[in-house]
Amino acid sequence: MSDMETIRAAIVAKLNSITDIGMVHAYERYAKNSADMKKLYLSDGRFKGWHVRRVTTREKSPATGRWARTYRWKIRGFMALDDADKSEQLFDAFIELICDAVRADDTLGGVVDSCIVGEEAGVQVQDSGPVMFAGVLCHSADLALNTRVYL
Repeated sequence: MSDMETIRAAIVAKLNSITDIGMVHAYERYAKNSADMKKLYLSDGRFKGWHVRRVTTREKSPATGRWARTYRWKIRGFMALDDADKSEQLFDAFIELICDAVRADDTLGGVVDSCIVGEEAGVQVQDSGPVMFAGVLCHSADLALNTRVYL
């Protein structure tokens, strides 16, 4: 397994360690119709889930004389909106739990050297708001995570 796939698996495992987080996919899922797409994100009767995508890879050789590879990951989440359930607050709580889980284990179980890269440490919330996804009005969040490994 490549470094990239090992890191992806560690991120998915980290997300899955959070109670009631919903379905977690190691890649962005697609389906031919909304009904099949909904099935991919149904968890305990609620439309809720996440997927992980690698968006950039950068390599450099810092002054230490060894190669450093930095991956930037996008963690995208969706959860059906339910105003009576205050679902926005629940969804925000899941985002904070993800941030906390990565902060508590900066190496993702020893898979990466660090999730602190430059001035960014841990999970960054890039965007959060309502969207239509698979025909369902949802909360959505785009989270970013940088990981660094030395080769």
